[in-house]
Amino acid sequence: MTIFDLRRRFKSGETTPAAFLETLAGEIAQRDREVGAYVSHDLESALAEAATADLSLPLGGVPIAIKDNINLLGQPCTCGSRFLAENYTAPYDASVIRKLRAAGAIPFGRMNMDEFAMGSATENSALQTTRNPIDPERVPGGSSGGSAAAVAAGSAIAALGSDTGGSIRQPASHCGVVGLKPSYGRVSRYGLVAFASSLDQIGPLTRTVEDAALLFQAMAGFDPADSTSLDVPVPDCLGGLNDGVQGLRLGVPKEYFGEGIDAGVRKNVETAIQKLAAQGAEIVGISLPHTQHAVATYYIIAPAEASSNLSRFDGIRYGRRAAHPADILDLYKKSREQGFGPEVKRRIILGTYVLSSGYYDAYYSRAQKARTLIRRDFENAFKQVDAIVSPVASTPARRLGAYAGDPLHEYLSDAFTLSANLAGIPGVSVPCGVTDFDGGKNLPTGLQILGPHLGEAMILRVARAVEK
Repeated sequence: MTIFDLRRRFKSGETTPAAFLETLAGEIAQRDREVGAYVSHDLESALAEAATADLSLPLGGVPIAIKDNINLLGQPCTCGSRFLAENYTAPYDASVIRKLRAAGAIPFGRMNMDEFAMGSATENSALQTTRNPIDPERVPGGSSGGSAAAVAAGSAIAALGSDTGGSIRQPASHCGVVGLKPSYGRVSRYGLVAFASSLDQIGPLTRTVEDAALLFQAMAGFDPADSTSLDVPVPDCLGGLNDGVQGLRLGVPKEYFGEGIDAGVRKNVETAIQKLAAQGAEIVGISLPHTQHAVATYYIIAPAEASSNLSRFDGIRYGRRAAHPADILDLYKKSREQGFGPEVKRRIILGTYVLSSGYYDAYYSRAQKARTLIRRDFENAFKQVDAIVSPVASTPARRLGAYAGDPLHEYLSDAFTLSANLAGIPGVSVPCGVTDFDGGKNLPTGLQILGPHLGEAMILRVARAVEK
């Protein structure tokens, strides 16, 4: 069921928000045993909100699942980490929660994720394993794997995720749903637990492009609580959603179709591009020459910002606190050693190293210069084309544990998505067929559509044409 389907049922009297929540809780109990997308859900609180739901609002009575790094007053916010799993309860609502409630939505359910959003498979969660509902022996992608898996499994109508290097788009591709990363500054980050502050962005995961457009419009807009929030009008993405691609120029970057891409993924993406051409789009070959430096650039900037952001987890103010420390330094060391998992520790160490005296200019300063070149590549490309189309990931969902002990291989799986975060531009993943991979049958693949900064209406319009 889509958001629009559910809204029609509410308006016709076929069901009520409270009755549907009861049904949804039953679906979670039945379907989530195998998938493991939910880390918690509070039916009682949701039913209290449902009792006063205003069905005249755009999202009146619609339950929306929330990634577990977005603060929701009175609910746990674990970030998939032992550090926050034991005793942290959110003392306030994130701005996106307030905006969704203002549109009538009911936040319901906390979704599993890679610890502090650091990962591409949701295998780095300290809480539980989330499986891909298409094939339970495979990963759902990450870090918003719980959000994508729940939508794909039918145990959520829609969900919120966060995207720092592809963490909405990649799990959307692996699970066969729609995932939108808005432009940087378009959606408030206030209340999102920070991973990398210059890269993070909150966005929706849904079954359809129409649902994604509706959710985006509800949560976008200026927020004085976020110093990076842009005071610009929110476009009417739904109004032009079905305008088609006739006359649009769509760029195909050669750098995204090189070695390492699975043959089935390439075939599905190329078929989708051919269908867009048949609908009247002009397909233009383009180059994004600094793409080859994107992974290295990202894995200097993101860990550096994570090292700074996660310094607040010290065992004193909130979260896990080590017992019987010898002194204050021992408290810091033991609390962080016990609270953080291996991947988070790895990135903190890497980030601290590249920011340290003697290495800042060699690594972090150079990475920022490379980031500027990557952003300029996109600016130059959008002088020629209206949007860019490419694969989301080089392969479909991999088997659980396939990259165990091999973080570099996992980092490379984000090669097609993280440039958009470095450039601050919007991107959407839309399903574009299935393929067989590594013994798996009929695994989803996604088409990525990138647009200029603040170009969400354009990429959703192209995504809708692909969906049709």
